[in-house]
Amino acid sequence: MLFAALVCTAAQAQTGDVKYTEDDKFIFNSLIKKILSEKSPDNEYSKLIPQTGTYMLGLPYAAHTLECENEVLTVNFLQLDCTTFLENTVVLAILAKTSQTDFEAYLQQLKKLRYRNGKVDGYASRIHYFSDWIVTNEAQGFVKNITKEIGGEPYMKTINYMTQNSEKYPRLADRQTFDKIKLSEENLNQHKHYYIPKAKVAEMEKNIQPGDLIAITCNTEGLDITHTGLAVERNGRIYLMHASMSGKKVMISNEPLHDYLAKNTEHTGIMIARVIF
Repeated sequence: MLFAALVCTAAQAQTGDVKYTEDDKFIFNSLIKKILSEKSPDNEYSKLIPQTGTYMLGLPYAAHTLECENEVLTVNFLQLDCTTFLENTVVLAILAKTSQTDFEAYLQQLKKLRYRNGKVDGYASRIHYFSDWIVTNEAQGFVKNITKEIGGEPYMKTINYMTQNSEKYPRLADRQTFDKIKLSEENLNQHKHYYIPKAKVAEMEKNIQPGDLIAITCNTEGLDITHTGLAVERNGRIYLMHASMSGKKVMISNEPLHDYLAKNTEHTGIMIARVIF
């Protein structure tokens, strides 16, 4: 981990619809230079994506890092949750693949992944459900959902957790915002979703590549995905690299993915997306 001793002392900068600190910019510059200096000549997917994630190992976990009074593109390399870790890994790998080092290019790519049509236009413009994140970014050509083709089963679930639990989301007190989120849920439920039940993950490991994006499905009513991470290989098995709430940092699971899922009764299985370069 590159930044164990870094202390955030910079004032927060906000320009238009972007918010970041000079420390965030420093970490970005350090990360992209490190990735470019060590990437393999063939830019192999199974190496570049996990390698990118590895440079963030040890960074602290924090929940709700994107929540703010006014919706802006928030950059936070000092603290990561499971989704922002995944997003930053994907963006940095895409930039490294094309040898881009500009912070503005990073911001634009992050915005495309996180917001509908790559535009910050209020709370509802952010993609809140990760299955929706996969659907939206597959349509943009950034990822491919491989769950069905490797043996996934239909994921029969109505996704409406946010509107059914609106008291947990202060921004939904605004009726217009509530209605937009409800519409996004209805649109998401028009798609057919697939998942690998957790009991079958071990036998499906042969089809999972290091670098694949892992979205963990759950038994919470109305909710699609409860956690995300990155597939990495250790001793011939697939493990999960993730920003861990219990571990309080970006880390690699202590056990293979199958065993990690098995010990949590909330987890029901996984969806898998593969980054397209």
